[in-house]
Amino acid sequence: MFDFLSGFGGGALGYILPFLFVLTVVVFFHELGHFLVARWCGVKVDAFSVGFGPELFGWNDRHGTRWRVAAIPLGGYVRFHGDDNAASAPDQEKIAQMSAGERAVSFHAKPLWQRAAVVAAGPVANFILAIVIFAGIFAIAGEYVRPATVDTVQEDSAASRAGIQPGDVIRTINGKTIDSFSDIQRIVSASAGDTLEIVLDRGGETITVSAVPDLREIEDRFGNKHNIGLLGVSSDADADNVQHVSYSVPAAVAKGMRETWFVVERTISFIGGIVTGKDDASQLGGPIRIAQISGDVAQQAGFAALVSLTAILSVSIGLLNLFPVPMLDGGHLLFYGIEALRGRPLSARAEDISYRIGLALVLMLMLFATWNDITNLNLLG
Repeated sequence: MFDFLSGFGGGALGYILPFLFVLTVVVFFHELGHFLVARWCGVKVDAFSVGFGPELFGWNDRHGTRWRVAAIPLGGYVRFHGDDNAASAPDQEKIAQMSAGERAVSFHAKPLWQRAAVVAAGPVANFILAIVIFAGIFAIAGEYVRPATVDTVQEDSAASRAGIQPGDVIRTINGKTIDSFSDIQRIVSASAGDTLEIVLDRGGETITVSAVPDLREIEDRFGNKHNIGLLGVSSDADADNVQHVSYSVPAAVAKGMRETWFVVERTISFIGGIVTGKDDASQLGGPIRIAQISGDVAQQAGFAALVSLTAILSVSIGLLNLFPVPMLDGGHLLFYGIEALRGRPLSARAEDISYRIGLALVLMLMLFATWNDITNLNLLG
């Protein structure tokens, strides 16, 4: 689908179009989750916007919702009846002036559990989208796997220091079952400096060793640099050593759920690593990095890989929105939790201050991530 982008020689358009594709799909499904559950709860939706800023075009549906495509395609929102802004902060003055009928269909007049369900539906939709994409890929194309057999061990590596030998078959790492060599890579890459308990099958004998992966900076095929853990083992990549695995639809869905959970685990692990100082905060990317990766994937790996990237980003966006930060869905859920404990919502002033703090935090994170993008991609020359 994006093969024509190669004709632009990797120019700006070759990055902008894939980036907009990925972001629009992820944002649309996130907001669709909010929208569908709101409708189910009887909430009037005033607007469903893809993008921010001036409207380029739009239409009204029979329920009175304005569907709009806006000029700045870097997000989107659903505005419920009674909202003051796109972050769904309540407009108390507007609510006070509503008739009884209008108030009945406003978001902020709904029972606590309904408001919580509407808010949580956005991130949940992102997770569902990821599961569907991953499951579709596995059901249609299956996957190619290499057995978890060690063919070579690098000298002076974590594996050699642990006593791992060529011919060993890795069965478990820290209690997690290993089905393929990619399972080894996934666990090890996120475990630099951690002690891993590895169970091996060596000629029918079960052996347990401990290894501490080394931290190394690598460059992927798109030229992006990453700090990951390396064990120092490799597997024979010959065609005879690669097996194609097909999946039924139920098995593909189960595999898609595991793949989605893996992305969740890696994201939480990375954020935790930044907080504890284990991981480098400069690896945190923003919209420029996403655009660069989207363009590289579309031009060099094809549309299927871009769809897979969409699933990964969907999980990340869903998880990010669950953080307990005002302005984000997780912040709203935090407020609802406080309301459930207190028996009444926070005061309008407390919520307003919280939203301002949340906005400041989100803006600082965006600026930090964008600065990382600029410096890591050498955009300053």
